Amino acid sequence: MKSIPFAFGAIALAASFAASAQTAPSTSNVTIYGVVDAYVQSAHGSSTVNRVQSGGLNGSRIGFRGTEDLGNGLKALFAIESGINLDDGTSGQNAFWGRQAFVGLGSSYGQVTLGRQYGSIYTLSNDFSAFGNTPTGPSTAVIGGFGGYEPVRGGATASATGNGGPARINNSVKVETASYGGFRGGFVYGAGEVAGATNDNRIADVYARYTGGPFDAMLSFVDDKADVTGLSVRTTSAAAAYTFGPARVTGGIISVDNRSATDADGRGYWVGGDYRFGEHLVRAQYLENKARNVDVGTTKALGVGYQYDLSKRTALYSSLTHFKNEGSTYTNRWNASIPDGLLTGDDRKVTEFVAGIRHSF
Repeated sequence: MKSIPFAFGAIALAASFAASAQTAPSTSNVTIYGVVDAYVQSAHGSSTVNRVQSGGLNGSRIGFRGTEDLGNGLKALFAIESGINLDDGTSGQNAFWGRQAFVGLGSSYGQVTLGRQYGSIYTLSNDFSAFGNTPTGPSTAVIGGFGGYEPVRGGATASATGNGGPARINNSVKVETASYGGFRGGFVYGAGEVAGATNDNRIADVYARYTGGPFDAMLSFVDDKADVTGLSVRTTSAAAAYTFGPARVTGGIISVDNRSATDADGRGYWVGGDYRFGEHLVRAQYLENKARNVDVGTTKALGVGYQYDLSKRTALYSSLTHFKNEGSTYTNRWNASIPDGLLTGDDRKVTEFVAGIRHSF
């Protein structure tokens, strides 16, 4: 692929432009921010489990981001963000700066960044879902788990390349345009960094988004290829949202084309919406996840949620969701890791109640 030379060419061009822009004084700023979110979860299957978990409404984190004005419309930018499991104090995403970590250059035309960065599947499944891709309610994190492939959840073993997963992409170059009449596009290339197979063991992610007035829509295509192991997966996604007054409706589809010998294809979709009145927000969502070519059944889920904003930074929330797992050999799916003993071969349904609090700073 020619993507890496192109991206580094863009950086070199921006750098040369920056060198000619030093006549203007530079200004910089750094922001420390974070989210602390914990909830009580009660899940009932063939048995019941009660526990305290982290990140129900938004993932708990602490982050640093900043920019420096380099003059003539050019700026340097960075972000490093660490996920936190608030229930036990451990790091999230199996890495200290596991949520994202990147540095780059931006201008009125767009930006180029390098590091561990969000892929388009993460953005699409989060921004166009009533529950996002967090563990509360029938989230879009359930979509995509066909034959063990997890395009939404990501993780070290989810990606064909093992390169972070298509939700967050390691070793990546990301080029994103500015908005032109509501349209913006981008490309992410995650280098596999395998000697002799750099272009074969990689993730390529292309996306486009339109935002105008009450309408918002996004398309995404991800090619996750690991020729060194024979695993290749292509994921095509589309989602849209429409806002009218205090209400918003959302929906989307994620289709997985497993081009490996297992041919474990699948498709999932979701429809939902939310309605705000004052400090109150109610939401509902239905999703369905169906595998093809492999006998792993279907997951269906329906949930409702409620959020009360105590302030702009602090909110109480709750949700009630029912998951129905079908298929005799199905790898049971839920919004969280399933504890041993919660489900049996005869009882694969999960009903979950959640109540929690989120504070951002």
